[in-house]
Amino acid sequence: MAGKVKWVTDIEKSVLINNFEKRGWVQVTENEDWNFYWMSVQTIRNVFSVETGYRLSDDQIVNHFPNHYELTRKDLMVKNIKRYRKELEKEGDENGKYLYLDFVPVTYMLPADYNLFVEEFRKSPSSTWIMKPCGKAQGKGIFLINKLSQIKKWSRDSKTSSYKLGFCRFCTVKYTPSTSELDNMFVHLTNVAIQKHGVRTDFQAGHGGSLSNLRLYLESTRGKEVTSKLFDEIHWIIVQSLKAVAPVMNNDKHCFECYGYDIIIDDKLKPWLIEVNASPSLTSSTANDRILKYNLINDTLNIAVPNGEIPDCKWNKSPPKEVLGNYEILYDEELAQGDGADRELRSRQGQSLGPRAGRSRDSGRAALTTWK
Repeated sequence: MAGKVKWVTDIEKSVLINNFEKRGWVQVTENEDWNFYWMSVQTIRNVFSVETGYRLSDDQIVNHFPNHYELTRKDLMVKNIKRYRKELEKEGDENGKYLYLDFVPVTYMLPADYNLFVEEFRKSPSSTWIMKPCGKAQGKGIFLINKLSQIKKWSRDSKTSSYKLGFCRFCTVKYTPSTSELDNMFVHLTNVAIQKHGVRTDFQAGHGGSLSNLRLYLESTRGKEVTSKLFDEIHWIIVQSLKAVAPVMNNDKHCFECYGYDIIIDDKLKPWLIEVNASPSLTSSTANDRILKYNLINDTLNIAVPNGEIPDCKWNKSPPKEVLGNYEILYDEELAQGDGADRELRSRQGQSLGPRAGRSRDSGRAALTTWK
């Protein structure tokens, strides 16, 4: 198709703009004809709002699904995963299908689940709970409690790919379960927005490391077998969380997503899903951070807009493996359906990929091992 892609964004980040300009795409305003719009979650609400009546044409694509919040709002994510597990339980447990859907910590939505929360809290009165607002980011509004009286503070205040070049975030102060440190966010939260204000100066601003270095460290200290199992379980979490919201997600042909998965690893190397971000931070705090995010956007655009052509939502192309860049397929629904009956979920065998950014879009097929 002739012509250059016309792009617009309301997120002024160099890793985005440099990728657009490298392709020779033409920048326009949102009031002009555009083909590709990398927008914030606030803008996507307006684009798909019933009141606006805006219709996307076949040569326009955007970077969010209309109701991405079914996965990226913490309360809705938990609700959908719980529903998904119940559906599997009703089907029976002949193959242990739902046993491995225990990757979300015990969670209650307040104030609706307050009585249930109190009952659970009293079973282990010395335990510590983390309180997270449903719709905030960058550590805002988060606090820890170990007494019920502290909860008053709350009222005041399709195809799935994983990106191999993920990164890890660490605290600048060593973790301790001591109740005297409950209010010390430098102990409990790894968000860069918080840790950059830490007193330690021997960390770079990113307070993190590459996923590959984490893997090497775990292989040398804990062994290759348990490390491979950890990463396999992380990929399992990504796939199953997306399958959990599939029935309620509006899989609009004009849309794709680049999700950011926040996963905590405990001392037994069990991964726990904390939340999924609709708009992972594209701000670069170090040179390595910028390179990683630039490459992430570059590889995402190569898949979302093949060959830099003007988009056509009627495309049904299978991008060759080299186009995937640092993405690798975790799950291909078309291949999975072609394989017939589901494998036993507890076998969970798949590619060794990075968990930091998951991606879902109804496009392309790669002949790789897939989870069912």
